[in-house]
Parts: sequence; C-alpha cells; structure tokens
Amino acid sequence: MDQDIPVAERLQPITKDKEEPRRGGGAIASAIALMAFMGVGAAWFLNRSAESPTGTAATVMPTENLLGHLPYEEAPLAELEPVSADGQIKLRRAAAERFRAMVAAAQQEGVVLIPLSGFRSKQDQDYLFFEVKEQRAQRASERALVSAPPGYSEHHTGYAIDIGDGARPQTHLKEAFEDTPAFRWLGKNAARFSFELSFPRNNPQGVSYEPWHWRFVGDRHSLQTFYRARQLTLRNNP
Repeated sequence: MDQDIPVAERLQPITKDKEEPRRGGGAIASAIALMAFMGVGAAWFLNRSAESPTGTAATVMPTENLLGHLPYEEAPLAELEPVSADGQIKLRRAAAERFRAMVAAAQQEGVVLIPLSGFRSKQDQDYLFFEVKEQRAQRASERALVSAPPGYSEHHTGYAIDIGDGARPQTHLKEAFEDTPAFRWLGKNAARFSFELSFPRNNPQGVSYEPWHWRFVGDRHSLQTFYRARQLTLRNNP
C-alpha cells in the first residue's frame, strides 16, 4: 500500500579527520603526503565548504534526499536585489545583475522575459507545499513532483527564478511555455548569462519537467550549491 510520505534515503555527511603530523620519515613522508594531496585534490575542492559572495564560509547542508529534492539554505536577505518592476521578486546580487542583462538582451530581439518568482523563504514554501497539497487532496509524493517541500526548494538559494513570456501570459508556469519565443530564446542564449534549466525532461531528481524554472550558476558559490546537490542525486540514483 502506498504511503503518503516514503522514508527518505539519507547519506552520512562526508567528514575529514585531521591527522597528527608524522615524526621522522623525512623525505619519504613528504613524498607520500604530496602523492596523497595530488590524488585527492579534485575531490577535496568539490567537497570543501563553499565560500559565499561575501567571502564567509557557507553552511554545509546534510547530504539527504527527501521526495526527490535536496536541502538548500535560505539566502541572506541583505544579499537580495529586486528584478521585478514592483520590487517584490528578488535574486542574489550576482544572479540579479545577470538576469537584468539577459532581459535587456532578449528585449533587443523582440522577446519579453518576465520574472514570475524568485527568492522564496521556507515559510513561503510551507504554504505552497502543504496548503496547496491539502486543497488539491494530493499525497506528499504527488505534490513533490511539482513543488519542493519547505527547506528543499532551489528558490531558497536566491539563485533560482521562474521566467515567463510577457507576450504569452497564458503559458506562465505551464509546459506550454516551451512553445513560446521566450523559451526558444532562453534555450539559445541563457548559458551566455550563466542560467541553466533546473528540471529538464527525465531529470535525475525525478521532478516534473519545468521549462520555466531556471537557475544561475555564474559564480563559485552558486555552482557549488547546485552541482554538489546534483552529484548527491546521481550518487543516490546510480
């Protein structure tokens, strides 16, 4: 019998124990240490704590997967900037700057990109997941196909944004968005502005296809935030 909330698969966080320096051994010990460093250098870079845009160490999130979604920390409010005319939709500074540049470039080609949703707090996501789930009489596993549980949404990071076609409002937040000039333009040009589609068809997280949902991966912190999550997803679903 189907359960409403299946047990989430969890992995233990990767930790590194500090080794006491060896005494003696001279050149041999140094050579062994150098070989070990060279052998694990790449893995160390990917697994170490990321630095935030302000230069401080970011919190390392638990390596857990809940209903196909991975955990994300909320972006600091001080790092958010508006990207909508009314100032309500916000992204982190680096993402906001590139999004505005992308909007301007699209406009020069007659394409109107509009932001539909940017940063969302865990409280906002709580409503979108639980309240809408009850209204639609959905099981948690069903709801998770189209909306992340609170604490597990890319929108928490301040790097994710839902984009619409200003000339095709009837396609907002629908698969039909893929048939718009805006989506075709994004497919050809979004990478130039460091945006990528978060949930393409048949994505490894098992989340429903969302042609409107894009994420910024244009700096070190954003890249590590999402690609660490992707590596964990692939590890859980070989």
